[in-house]
Amino acid sequence: MILPVVKYGNPVLRQKGARIEKITPEITRLIDDMLETMYAAAGVGLAAQQVGKALQLTVIDIKDVRDRPSTLEIGGKPATIADHMPLVLINPEVKPAGKPAAGPEGCLSFPEIYADVERPESVDVTAMNENGETIELRCGGLLARAVQHETDHLHGILFIDRMSSETKKELKPQLDALQETVKAGLKKDAGA
Repeated sequence: MILPVVKYGNPVLRQKGARIEKITPEITRLIDDMLETMYAAAGVGLAAQQVGKALQLTVIDIKDVRDRPSTLEIGGKPATIADHMPLVLINPEVKPAGKPAAGPEGCLSFPEIYADVERPESVDVTAMNENGETIELRCGGLLARAVQHETDHLHGILFIDRMSSETKKELKPQLDALQETVKAGLKKDAGA
């Protein structure tokens, strides 16, 4: 089922997600719905907060992105990215493994807003997958960026928080307009 994507201005985007201790039928259904929602929105990642659930769960799929390369290592050996997509990360822990680099980012919760954000070029990730198994991987390029972007969501951190102050200042009119529209909609829904 395609779920509505929460936009900037909705307080759930600032909530730290609760840890998921076991894979229940509800979590499995949420994973399936999040994947369907992400694909329908033509996104490469989606965090639970973006569908209104404050949980430590994100889905990522970058296999069809050709213009921004990625790397993946599992057990210290290079892995074929397409074989491991979509990637489901539950309770992910991310550690920097490369030097910072700026790169373009967008977010389904911020339609039509894009900017360069500086993040480590590669990261080490430990998480639980959709089967409840612990997975460990090192990723680079766009995959590393997507993992960091989505993991930030799980902690209530948004990509605008990582932008330079100049960039944020340039985007302020768009950000303010989006936030006002969303808050007005929430107020209207609460009064209905």
